[in-house]
Amino acid sequence: MFDGISLQRRQNPPRALAAIAFAGSLASGALISVLVLLAAGAPADTMLDDLIIQVFIAPTGLLQTITIAIPLVLAGLASAVAMRIKFWNIGIEGQLWLGAIGASGIAINDIGPENMRLPLMLAAAALSGALWISLPLLLKLRLGASEIVLSLLLSNIAYLLIQHLLFGSWRDPANSFPVSPQFDSAERLPPLGAGPVHAGLVVALAATLIVSVLMDRARLGFYARAIGLNPVAAKATGLPVTGTMITVVLFSGALAGLAGGVIVTGTEYRLTQFIGLNATFSGIVIAFLARLRPLAILVSALAVAGVYNAGTTLKVFYGLSDAIVVLIQGIVLMALLIGQFFSTYRIAVARR
Repeated sequence: MFDGISLQRRQNPPRALAAIAFAGSLASGALISVLVLLAAGAPADTMLDDLIIQVFIAPTGLLQTITIAIPLVLAGLASAVAMRIKFWNIGIEGQLWLGAIGASGIAINDIGPENMRLPLMLAAAALSGALWISLPLLLKLRLGASEIVLSLLLSNIAYLLIQHLLFGSWRDPANSFPVSPQFDSAERLPPLGAGPVHAGLVVALAATLIVSVLMDRARLGFYARAIGLNPVAAKATGLPVTGTMITVVLFSGALAGLAGGVIVTGTEYRLTQFIGLNATFSGIVIAFLARLRPLAILVSALAVAGVYNAGTTLKVFYGLSDAIVVLIQGIVLMALLIGQFFSTYRIAVARR
């Protein structure tokens, strides 16, 4: 007979076990997702073509997937950076919207010389995202408030701010929809000569390289990892806990804001109220898929972008809703979390 069941953390989990758990959970999530699509009405005979070939192999579909992945890379980096110190940034959408507002404000008001307008827009986007996350950070440090609630509420405020601007002073009088005037050619990221792919890809790759160096090679990454494991012990050993938290969290907000700037300058060429929807959830999924590794975020962001690209096809041609895409992301995330849990902990059974 059993006397008790408990969970024991593996001190040094084998890499082979972690790899098997990751691959098995990812395959299980993918299988369940396919079953969900079939139950929702997607045709089985064209499933391979719609989900794989037209998204990752056909040149037109692959270029579209890469374009969708550009802001997702930045959102995934923003989530992964904050998670290093166990700061749950649930306001990535709000910081993205503020970044889009900051970049659009430079363009609409013609701030700065024309040849420097684009760098100013991207810098304003990053600064706006960092400022938007600073309030939850300050309240967490001073009052111990939950950053989850605060950042989530600020996302709603950011969305209302976008609507206020688009239905007010920033509305394009020549358009019947609530959108801002289109940006000039000097205020747009140049195309890379391959379909819709633009220079935002260079921005995303550079941001990934910077995050990889800072988090995996620099002293800041060591401090962040130590604080994430045990902030009390880190402070007792003399590590700059407060300064590291401020730097890392503001960096996370800047990455999310930069994603908004890349969207309005590289894809939309104007401010709209529909940019960055589900950016928070997508960023968390991408970060967990990559296990918070910056270089792996490139691959996981491309995979999530493929889900969105395929979801658009399924929605247009087969009448499936956007909720199906979100449901698939949730299934994959839960499967990965379960796999990671069982690779980290073992079930210990005590016998009488």
